[in-house]
Amino acid sequence: MSTATTDSLSHLYPLDSLRPETREQLATEAAFSDYGRGEVLFRSGDMDDDTLYLLAGTIRAEYPDGKVRELSAGALQGRYPIGDSQPRRFTATVISAQARVARLDRRYLEKVIAWDQLARNATAGDSGADANRWVFRLLQSRAFHKLPTGNIERMFQGFEEISVRAGDAIVREGDAADYFYVIKEGTASVLKHLDDAESIVAYLVRGDCFGEDALLSNTTRNATVRMMQDGRLMRLARRTFEDVLKPPVVEWLNPAQASLLARTGAVVIDVRLPAEFEQRAIRDAINLPLYRLREDAVDRFDRNRKLIVYCNTGERSSAAAFILTRLGFDAYALQGGLQGMLRQQEKQQDA
Repeated sequence: MSTATTDSLSHLYPLDSLRPETREQLATEAAFSDYGRGEVLFRSGDMDDDTLYLLAGTIRAEYPDGKVRELSAGALQGRYPIGDSQPRRFTATVISAQARVARLDRRYLEKVIAWDQLARNATAGDSGADANRWVFRLLQSRAFHKLPTGNIERMFQGFEEISVRAGDAIVREGDAADYFYVIKEGTASVLKHLDDAESIVAYLVRGDCFGEDALLSNTTRNATVRMMQDGRLMRLARRTFEDVLKPPVVEWLNPAQASLLARTGAVVIDVRLPAEFEQRAIRDAINLPLYRLREDAVDRFDRNRKLIVYCNTGERSSAAAFILTRLGFDAYALQGGLQGMLRQQEKQQDA
């Protein structure tokens, strides 16, 4: 990212209050776009996830009641986001020959600003953008988009840093779950027993997290994670994870909501074992056991379709919804599990 691009954010509010290394990181995540006269940035009533800044040019803001005003990048008002209310209150149209706009994910921006404030004390972060790269990558995860900003401080205060060596097994398949981990430095491999042999199924790098599956589903570890090089990990104890992360990162639907979503095109996924699925399942559901979810979901499902996951009780569903959200899907867990959904279907059939 060029210095010129980074500097273009330095006069914007509230980005001007951020540390230079944080602004540098935001500049790498921003989308910088050029628009011509007459092009529309957004329309009145639109709902979106973006915060927009006008870096050059002039736009016209047209309100539904007929009110019109102009916004120029060179004026004081140009320091502020363009009509950041949701839904959008006006239609923004470029009226200069050209306009340049910076676009940032609103929820990510909010969390990075919160982190920047927390990192100003000695215990919350290291100095330098590279030292905190793991933080920015963690906050980028779609699963953490749902984390209320107020929980961020509690999460980082609860983290404990540990040093690890190459070859260390951080978690072992079949063991009880105790911590949630984030890689601060180093790389690791994920291994599972498949066809009676232990095989590497994934690699983890700085900013990747692991260990949440068993904590969310209240089961034993479903894989072994072994360090490939010396490094440092941040870990969160089970109780803190359950208090701070578990409730907000999993979005639940009751049977009626799930049924409605399924009728509008959502994919219903049964994350139980095949034997359980064969015994009884929700009509038209797809069986993809929890232990295969990471490996198969990306190639199997369309990210433009909503996903509803269920199991018997909701324990495995919460882990599945967390995993799918991190993979970029819009995923929901079914409250009450299989029985709740079957009762809802029976009501519909009787109606």
